[in-house]
Amino acid sequence: MPLALSTLGVPGLPLAGAARLAAEHGWDGLELRCAEGESVHPAMTPGERRTAARVLLAHGLTPLALASYVGVAAPGPDRPVTDALRTHLRLAADLGAAGLRVFPRGGDGPRAEADDRAVRRLAEVAEEARRLGVRVLVETHDSHRGGRAVAGLLARVAHPAVGALWDLMHTHLAGETPAGTHAALAPYLGHVQVKDIAGPHDRTPLPLGAGVLPIADCLRLLPPDAWVCWEYEAPWHPAAAPLPPLLPAGAAFLAAPHRPSG
Repeated sequence: MPLALSTLGVPGLPLAGAARLAAEHGWDGLELRCAEGESVHPAMTPGERRTAARVLLAHGLTPLALASYVGVAAPGPDRPVTDALRTHLRLAADLGAAGLRVFPRGGDGPRAEADDRAVRRLAEVAEEARRLGVRVLVETHDSHRGGRAVAGLLARVAHPAVGALWDLMHTHLAGETPAGTHAALAPYLGHVQVKDIAGPHDRTPLPLGAGVLPIADCLRLLPPDAWVCWEYEAPWHPAAAPLPPLLPAGAAFLAAPHRPSG
């Protein structure tokens, strides 16, 4: 099972430093956080994009996905959202990333209206994504935390360049079992994000296996070639332990055989 590390866990660290940490501690790829103040962002020049791609190649790492903050179901006009999708798709392609993470962000209005917005926008960019060799991955998050909610969008888009990113914490907090989420998302699944927390009221990142999330139950459902990414949400929890010392044990935990519970 190939393992990726989200650069969210080392905010502000230059890409070369994040790549070195991942390569030295048993990780096969990086999920690249795309945000202001990070090494990867939409305003990168062509030269910066080529340099970033070379850094990843030099460390033998797969750029699993570009982790954007685009909200495909967000209220408002379509054009700003589809423009942002296209900008991020081109950046993902330039970096060699096969996936582009997006959020739903459907807001507090009627779910049906949010779904319609997301389906319309995703359908508009799907063919461009296919041409670029990048798959748009809608994360189980915010207004669509459950796998069934995301699967409903994807069934309507019905395009191979649009799929799902399973964030285990959000589906668990939405009340889904790993088996239930997997059944909904399996036809669309890009990769899985794992993390661990003490509980729904304390989401401070913990070492993998030290909290309440059913990581092992999730892993047992996945095929051997499925990518699993550790997303350690350091920016939102400054009191969390630094991630780098946890990396060897985290890789070992994910790589270990997980027996059925009970």
